[in-house]
Amino acid sequence: MAGHNKWSKVKRAKAVTDARRGKMFSRLAREITSAAKSGGGGPDTNPRLRTILLRAREANMPADHLDHAIKKGTGELPGVVFDELCYEGYGPGGVAFVVKVSTDNKTRAAQEVRSIFTRWGGNLAQTGAVMFQFLHAGQFLIAKDRISEDKLMELAISAGADDIITTEQGYELRCDLHIFDKVAHAIEDAGIPAESAEISYIPTVTVPVTDVSLAKTLVRLHEALDDSEDVQSVYSNEEMDDAVNEAAHA
Repeated sequence: MAGHNKWSKVKRAKAVTDARRGKMFSRLAREITSAAKSGGGGPDTNPRLRTILLRAREANMPADHLDHAIKKGTGELPGVVFDELCYEGYGPGGVAFVVKVSTDNKTRAAQEVRSIFTRWGGNLAQTGAVMFQFLHAGQFLIAKDRISEDKLMELAISAGADDIITTEQGYELRCDLHIFDKVAHAIEDAGIPAESAEISYIPTVTVPVTDVSLAKTLVRLHEALDDSEDVQSVYSNEEMDDAVNEAAHA
């Protein structure tokens, strides 16, 4: 399912190899700089920055890297100016993609993303062509052993969250963009570590993928986008069961 895909992606991200760690740190640094630029360098008053810093610390990003990235964003240190963009596209099998980019060269980023889609049997789409298939909302993934469903439901309602979805992997909590900070604070204050906490593009329409060959091609497309220098996040609406998912990543 789409939710299962998200849990699987988080699990793979936590097992990142040393060879990819530098790429992860570079991506996190860009996000930190951008968040500090738009909302200030104080995590207590900048929820987006606080959320990214939590992810960076979980990834064991060195403290001096964090400080450097924040100061570049606030202007205390000179740095490259990055633009944040969103590309929409279709992968093979009609799977919809939303690709978030942070780049210092819009032309290079567009050409690279377009080239990756073409290489793996997809294509870029016009703005708005696929976005209607996604919910832009706050999303938290919490393991089942962290809290009971009843207690999480009580916490979520109190914080104003919209929905809790229970799966075999854990709980998925969703909330409106404007109360992401409030919900994040409520979870933190309750001492509940989230496996993932982000403002996400959550698919509302999914495309079932049962063919392993197609699934493998989609995985390669994801990997190519993830490896692109300017790409920050990739969201898509394919739906795979465990067997197909495992075979695609074999």
